[in-house]
Amino acid sequence: MANVVELKVGLHCDECIKKILKTIKKIEDIETYDVDTQLNKVTVTGNVTTEEVIKVLHKIGKQASNWDQHSSC
Repeated sequence: MANVVELKVGLHCDECIKKILKTIKKIEDIETYDVDTQLNKVTVTGNVTTEEVIKVLHKIGKQASNWDQHSSC
């Protein structure tokens, strides 16, 4: 069953976005992914957990946090 992982990630420039997309594409068992530059939101769908996606983004130096923590602001 596919999980939907929504994260808040700093998307400051085109290079950041390219790096994030390249990293996300390498994650096994993902079905779709989307980067919303206006909301600074990354959405990944597939057989992945929030922790897995945050971990790979941290490896490239990007701070990421669960989107649900920010949606009530």
